[in-house]
Amino acid sequence: MVGCNCPVCSSDDPRDKRTRASLLINYKDQTVLVDTSTDLREQALREQIRRIDAVLFTHSHADHVNGIDDLRGFHFNHKEIIPCFASRATLKTLLSGFSYIFKENHGSGYSPLLAANEISAQFELFGQTIIPIPLLHGKTFSLGYRLGNFAYLTDCNAIPKSSLELLQGLEILVIDGLRWTEHPFHFNIAGAIAASKQIKATRTIMTHLTHEIAYSERNKLPPGFEFAYDGMEFNLL
Repeated sequence: MVGCNCPVCSSDDPRDKRTRASLLINYKDQTVLVDTSTDLREQALREQIRRIDAVLFTHSHADHVNGIDDLRGFHFNHKEIIPCFASRATLKTLLSGFSYIFKENHGSGYSPLLAANEISAQFELFGQTIIPIPLLHGKTFSLGYRLGNFAYLTDCNAIPKSSLELLQGLEILVIDGLRWTEHPFHFNIAGAIAASKQIKATRTIMTHLTHEIAYSERNKLPPGFEFAYDGMEFNLL
């Protein structure tokens, strides 16, 4: 947190050093990025990411999209236009704020980097079924994503009943668990636990954590629940 010297911001535990929430999925030699966080450049350098083959966007808030221009380096490497997938509302914001990335402005000489794809139902991506999961994010909406027995639900404070039905049978759930205290637009820890119990996920990892939560406090969580940390890896299938 900028300007803060609280115990978490001053912690020596590297798992308390958090960049903005994002996710990288590797399967069938393809690399799929979920959200272009403001810290994408730092994250890509840290994790030695060499290629991005597609991007899934959850919603259009700045912390999840403002690193979009850092996809330029990957485009330069493989000379391919990267497909991205998002809801109509999210694409509208992206196309308005970053039009130069999706189309060549007349006379600019800059070629497109991304190809926009609107999604409203499940679709196939590199041979894998991707199921978008509609979520409530305060008074707005976001999308989670399910791939096989895994789902990623960031930036949400409620899961519609129809979406809960799409989440049954999960082995691993990554879910928004902002902080211990309540928040109007995000699940707090208690809310994330309650949502996971409805879904009956075997393993639940809480992400989008604030500096209210120290990683060392993970022993306060019930069995089957844990905190995410930057650079965390796990096998999905």
